[in-house]
Amino acid sequence: MRIAILGGTGEIGEGLALRWAYHTDHEVVIGSRDPERARTKAEEYETELSSRGVDRKVNGFENAMAADRARIVVLAVPAYHVSDTVEAVADGLDEGDVLVTPATGMQRDEDGFHYHRPGAGSVTQLAVDAAPEGVSVVGAFHNLAAGRLADLDADLGIDTLLVADDDDAKETVRLLADGIDGLRPLDAGGLANAPEIEALTPLLINVAMHNEGLHDLGVRFD
Repeated sequence: MRIAILGGTGEIGEGLALRWAYHTDHEVVIGSRDPERARTKAEEYETELSSRGVDRKVNGFENAMAADRARIVVLAVPAYHVSDTVEAVADGLDEGDVLVTPATGMQRDEDGFHYHRPGAGSVTQLAVDAAPEGVSVVGAFHNLAAGRLADLDADLGIDTLLVADDDDAKETVRLLADGIDGLRPLDAGGLANAPEIEALTPLLINVAMHNEGLHDLGVRFD
């Protein structure tokens, strides 16, 4: 399967790109608002994979072109760019395509990070509202430490929570997540549950900031 990672030059995008290219046979396409930056990062990912004995082609394109080439489109962009990004690539999305959003709205003050719930109810809902008809949205990969994800030497041993109202789309993303060694996808219900999942991210960051050795903190449900 071909996966387009929009914002694939950023931290969470890098981690997902490397993990899928390293652990699975899925084709990974990197998207960016700057196509040259996308191509440059794609080459860097290829070099990292090659250093580990994995010969994989990773292509880089402008976001709309990347989305047009894939059935699964991951919105690895900041929360405040989710709606704009979906609208910018909408013409390249077809009925049956799946948008995946890991974004969380956060604010920081002197006490730490706090969940910034948008008026729509969640960042995931922002993606739903912007998505063309026939394109499903799945919330996933919200609470992953980007550094840990991008470090292919790191054993993950963590969970990711999935929310969607389309069970088929959720199952597709579950299988994609399950293909990453050490990452366990768990069903967290419908899209209405997205705020509770998104709100975990600032909590994890605050715990990591105040406890030595927990900078790449993740969640595991037992």
